[in-house]
Amino acid sequence: MQENDPAGTGRTVLTVTELTSELKALLEKTYPFIWITGEISNFRVPSSGHFYFTLKDAGAQIFAVMFKGQNRALKFAPEDGMSVTGFGRISVYPPRGAYQVIFEYLEPAGAGALQAAFEQLKKKLAAEGLFDASHKRPIPFLPSKIAIISSPTGAVVHDIIRIVHRRFPNIPIDIIPVKVQGDGAVEEIVSAMQMASESTGADTIILARGGGSLEDLAAFNSEAVAREIFASAIPVISAIGHETDFTIADFTADLRAPTPSAAAELVVPVKTDLVYTLQTYTKRLSAKMIRYIDDERVKTHKLSRRLVHPRRRLDDMMLRLDDQATRMANAIKNLLRQKQQHLVWQHSRLHAVSPSRQASVLRENVMRCRARMETGINASMQLQRTRAAALASRLSGLNPSAVLERGYSIVRRMPDRTVVTGTDQVVTGQHVEVIVSKGKMTCLVEKKE
Repeated sequence: MQENDPAGTGRTVLTVTELTSELKALLEKTYPFIWITGEISNFRVPSSGHFYFTLKDAGAQIFAVMFKGQNRALKFAPEDGMSVTGFGRISVYPPRGAYQVIFEYLEPAGAGALQAAFEQLKKKLAAEGLFDASHKRPIPFLPSKIAIISSPTGAVVHDIIRIVHRRFPNIPIDIIPVKVQGDGAVEEIVSAMQMASESTGADTIILARGGGSLEDLAAFNSEAVAREIFASAIPVISAIGHETDFTIADFTADLRAPTPSAAAELVVPVKTDLVYTLQTYTKRLSAKMIRYIDDERVKTHKLSRRLVHPRRRLDDMMLRLDDQATRMANAIKNLLRQKQQHLVWQHSRLHAVSPSRQASVLRENVMRCRARMETGINASMQLQRTRAAALASRLSGLNPSAVLERGYSIVRRMPDRTVVTGTDQVVTGQHVEVIVSKGKMTCLVEKKE
């Protein structure tokens, strides 16, 4: 609010908010809507979807904004460094105290928005490979059926039909009518492409329309139509506009025709030319087959002259068979003779080593070995008996029972039954066990000496 000077000087003092509000109202009143051109810099799109950027030229710059509701209608994507022309209003953003342009419409400077959108979409689809030659399918040499997608009321479809039937009469043609410009044209073209691929039985599609401005051809520069052409199950010929007109559909299609009439000439050959070519090839093939048959007849005649009569050949084979039989019989006789001689030699060797003779010799050797073995065993047994008697005599002399029989005894300490060999092993009053030849006794030690 305005405040008078406390000192009474008559000065009007404004707050920052008041001054900013007056400037904002003044600018918006003075420049309600303007056209302005410049270069975009610092372009950014926050999560709100609004466009924020700076518009500048060589001498100045101004903040700019384009709200989401307006920028959704743009047919191109703004970016840093792009020169644009726009329609908007001047306003002031009080929190920053900065004035700015709020754009309602924006287009590339020096070129229309449709052209910019065309170039951007062309660049995008090319980067994805939709224009690559490796994806182009060959057009059938002679289609079984042709599907034409075009406006049913224009001269284009009639020219195509007339030229196709002039070149190849009675070829089946399906016409799928669509809008080729205006609202709904893109959707109808996409739907027609799907129908042509799935239900018409055609093996070639012609997408056609006459010439027009860039705005008129906008449907054929749409991304949806381009992707449907790329996804088509059958080859597509693009015949849009004049020879100098190029659309996104032309780059995506399998074949571009300069004009719709040229598409009709490209899609089918001339039937009369085919008939003439077929007749020519038939004549050439017939002549070649006749020459071939004649050559084979001559070869057959020459070979027949070189052939030997079967009877003569049979006689020769019988003579060879008799000769081979004689040679085989002689060979068998010689082989039998060699085998008999070898058998006699083997029999002589076998008799020399007869088992009966070998058995007799071995039997005599066994008898001699048995006699020697019996003699050795008897001598060994006698020697062992003598040694056993001597050992028994010695053993009898060492037998403790024999010693006891001579009046000796064995004393053992009780209760551990240790044999006593000295008086130091017992004490007076201790029981001991005395073993004699005819029994044993338990005694008490009364005295030691």
